[in-house]
Amino acid sequence: MTREIHYISPEQLTYPIIEQVLEHSKMLVLSEESVALIEKSKAYLDRKMSETDGPLYGINTGFGALCNIEVSKDDLSKLQENLVISHACNLGSEIPSDVVRLMLLLKAHALAKGNSAVQLITVQRILDLYNHDILSIVCEQGSLGASGDLAPLAKLFLPLLGLGEVYHHGIKKSASEVLLEMGWEPIRLQAKEGLALLNGTQFMSAHAVFTLLKAFRLLDYADIIGALSLDSFDGLIEPFMAQVQEIRPHPGQIRTAANFRNLLEGSELISRKKAHLQDPYSFRCIPQVHGAVKDAVNYVAGVVETEINSVTDNPTVFPDDDLIISGGNFHGEPLALSLDFLAIALSEIGSISERRTYRLISGDHQLPEFLVANPGLNSGFMIPQYAAASIVSQNKQLSTPASVDSIPSSNEQEDHVSMGGNAATKALKVATNIYSILAIELYNAAQAMEFRRPAKTSGFLEHFLADYRKKVSFVSEDTLMYVGINKTIEFLEKGKYRL
Repeated sequence: MTREIHYISPEQLTYPIIEQVLEHSKMLVLSEESVALIEKSKAYLDRKMSETDGPLYGINTGFGALCNIEVSKDDLSKLQENLVISHACNLGSEIPSDVVRLMLLLKAHALAKGNSAVQLITVQRILDLYNHDILSIVCEQGSLGASGDLAPLAKLFLPLLGLGEVYHHGIKKSASEVLLEMGWEPIRLQAKEGLALLNGTQFMSAHAVFTLLKAFRLLDYADIIGALSLDSFDGLIEPFMAQVQEIRPHPGQIRTAANFRNLLEGSELISRKKAHLQDPYSFRCIPQVHGAVKDAVNYVAGVVETEINSVTDNPTVFPDDDLIISGGNFHGEPLALSLDFLAIALSEIGSISERRTYRLISGDHQLPEFLVANPGLNSGFMIPQYAAASIVSQNKQLSTPASVDSIPSSNEQEDHVSMGGNAATKALKVATNIYSILAIELYNAAQAMEFRRPAKTSGFLEHFLADYRKKVSFVSEDTLMYVGINKTIEFLEKGKYRL
């Protein structure tokens, strides 16, 4: 079957485009326009080098604090190769394969803008790695998020030199073995190329994109599951009425309340007369909390979209202006601050979700304690709430900002760093944890709804529940709860429910 193609071009990368590239395993191909831009910038650099006797940072000099040491023309290729080899100090747990794919995509997209002066064959080989599912083993630790993501990007691009280890169709092999199988020669890096590969924010930005794609789905699930919990709890619809939101018109709040009104339309439970006048904040303030998180996520998404469509290596070349400039576009501060904000915001979705779970098992509103028919003999849903509370606490710890820290490096040449790499890996862990917390709430809310029968919730939620019950059964007596929780996580991860 012929694979769909995504053309690398100067056009903006967007989240829907990236999601389609990943979900449909699209092939990456350079557009004619991008080929022309790459070749133009490379030809410009070659010409400048032939005309210039003085130092050009990172092109015929050392790096960082070694920038004042000139390197002979005969050693320029070795200089770039040594840079990649020496900087591959990437440690810790392996990052997800889709984040590695995103790193390759985002780096190729940046290099193809024509400000990096790399060889066409170098960009093409990056796309070959992506298209043939040859993924470097990249790990979590080592980036300061300052001169770009040096250590993880060095690890990512070792296979260009025939070095390091990769997964080829999921099987771990040496890069040299895979290059031999593919009939490829190692790339001989030319002037500036090692720096162009390693300077850049693609470790941070790939994590940011991957986390945001999760977050977009999580926010929909938070509303769907929250609506099911509200109806199972026999909660009130009044806090979600449009008039309340109109006098405090934050966009996310308005959208959240509208989602809940739509999700609960036609519910027998939500429309019946209630015996109580107010719900706890975890229900009553959902528009305000979920809404604020949506607004935060949208802000972060805007920053990240700007970043992934930027050139972040150094130095950068401007052929039309006859300029080579050593600047600081590799500094990760915009991402570090945004990723910390993202982790904090998503943590709040987990925090309020756990509180709803607690309310569902507390014996309020004629629901049995711990949501079992025979409490005492059965512990029921007592301990899933413990698990949710534990994960919520971990998210609070992970939400401690990384961006407020800085440790000087490179002999004080790089005297302020963003720590955006740590912010990136933490934010992804928080998002992954939210799946578990929301899954526990869904497990409880679905159980609680069975105690409201024969009354029905809305058509949308009944359909959602019916699909869920194909995977996870009602709990009539104590069982292995982790099995149900894991099946619920899988249901959410594979589901296509969007608002």
